[in-house]
Amino acid sequence: MTGNESIGAAWRRASQRIDRLDARLLLEHVCQIRHTDLIAHPERELTTAQAARFDALLDRRAAGEPLAYLVESAFFHGLEFVVSPDVLIPREDTGVLVAQALERAKAIPAPAVVDLGTGSGIVAIVLAKLCPNAEVTAVDVSPAALAVARTNAERHGVHVRFLLGDWYSPLGEKRFDLIVSNPPYVVDGDPHLAQNGLPFEPQTALTDGVAGGDGLDCIRAIVDGASAHLQPGGWLLMEHGYDQAVQVRELLAAAGFSDVASWRDSAAIERVSGGCLP
Repeated sequence: MTGNESIGAAWRRASQRIDRLDARLLLEHVCQIRHTDLIAHPERELTTAQAARFDALLDRRAAGEPLAYLVESAFFHGLEFVVSPDVLIPREDTGVLVAQALERAKAIPAPAVVDLGTGSGIVAIVLAKLCPNAEVTAVDVSPAALAVARTNAERHGVHVRFLLGDWYSPLGEKRFDLIVSNPPYVVDGDPHLAQNGLPFEPQTALTDGVAGGDGLDCIRAIVDGASAHLQPGGWLLMEHGYDQAVQVRELLAAAGFSDVASWRDSAAIERVSGGCLP
C-alpha cells in the first residue's frame, strides 16, 4: 500500500473490516484530525507513515483489541483519561462508586481519602477534582499503572499522592475518612474473561488469580485491614461483581461495620457495597 490513499477511501475500506465508528476514530487519531475535517476533506491523502500506522491499528482492532488502547484514551465522568494496556479501561459502572464517595466526602470539610488499586487513577482524580478540599491518596501495586495515573492527574490539574504497594502496605499508620476501591473481583476462569476485549486488559486487575476461588480474596483483604486505617465514623466503599453484593455485605457486617448497604448501577445491579466504621 502506498501513502496516496485518501482518508475517505481509508475510512470506507476499514469500515468493511470493523465498526464504522471505530474506523473513523482510528483514522482521526492517526491523522490528528477532527470529524469535521474528515467530512469536509475526504480527498486528503494519508502520508506513508500514517497509512502504515492506520493499517497496523486496524489489524489490532480487527483482532479484538479494545479501541481505547489503540487511541490511548477513554472517557469517564465527562473527563478524558489516558489509558494503556497497563490499566483497565474505565467503565460507566464505576460511576456508582464515585457518586457514593462524593456524597460522603463533601460532608466533611477536609476529608482524607484513599483509593486502593487506583489503576488509571480515574476514581482518585475525579474525587480530587470535584472535592478540591480533599486530601487524596492513591495506591497501586503496579509501577506502570501509577505512571498512567500520574499522567492523568497532571492532565486534569489535581494533586493526588501516589504510593506504590499492595493495598494498605505503603500507608503506615495513616487513617482516612474514606477508603474506596475497585479491586479485582472476577472469579478466576470466568468465561467472561475471554470476551469483549478482556483478554487484552491486565488480568491481575480483573481477577485475584486464585484457582477455584470466589473472586473475593482482594475484597477480604481490604475489609480486614480497613479498621486500622479508617477514622471512627469513616466509610469503606468497594465496587464488586454483579452477584457478590450479599457476600460483601456479610463480610462488612462480620468486620463490625454499621450502616452496611449496596447501591445499584444503571442496569439495577448491586454494583457497590460499603459500611461505616462505628
